[in-house]
Amino acid sequence: MPRVTADDARAWLTEKLAVRLGVDQEQIDADRYFDEFDLDSTEALILAGELEKWLGFELEATALWYHPTIAALSEHIAEESARHAAAA
Repeated sequence: MPRVTADDARAWLTEKLAVRLGVDQEQIDADRYFDEFDLDSTEALILAGELEKWLGFELEATALWYHPTIAALSEHIAEESARHAAAA
């Protein structure tokens, strides 16, 4: 399983949010809280499912709670990816 860096995760999340919101990627602030992006719960669940499929592993249910911005979640994803890669 290839290791995902924080930059990889940040780029993926930025692109997916921009598409879902119909805005340019430059308009997505990585330090803005997810709940400020006006995603409804269905959109958030779909995004989480797509993220886990892309990563190849599940994130804990509290990941967005404890890492509520793209920047913070990207760092967490990189750490989890490294842990999963080391265990493989």
